[in-house]
Amino acid sequence: MKDLNDPDDPNTLDDIDGPKDAEFDGADYDDKRDRQRLRGQMLRIYALMKDGQWRTLSEISRQVMAPEASVSANLRSFRKEKFGGYEVDREYVESGLYKYRLIV
Repeated sequence: MKDLNDPDDPNTLDDIDGPKDAEFDGADYDDKRDRQRLRGQMLRIYALMKDGQWRTLSEISRQVMAPEASVSANLRSFRKEKFGGYEVDREYVESGLYKYRLIV
């Protein structure tokens, strides 16, 4: 399996299907500082989740090496039209824990 976290591999993210041309924004967003990191996180999460399997935030976080807060934000972003307008399902597990799946 390809190491999606290897920043030295020029093909690491470019050959992944998904929202490659997403335009990020926000009050503290700095394109030069943030674009590559945010794009990488989004594409790693997409590559993992496009199989439609249910996963918790902590499971996703561990596998893509991104903070749970970033994973949660990316899952919300996937619902936006500019990031693909995907369906992201959420299901309650227990004790405030949810699991998520991406429908592609």
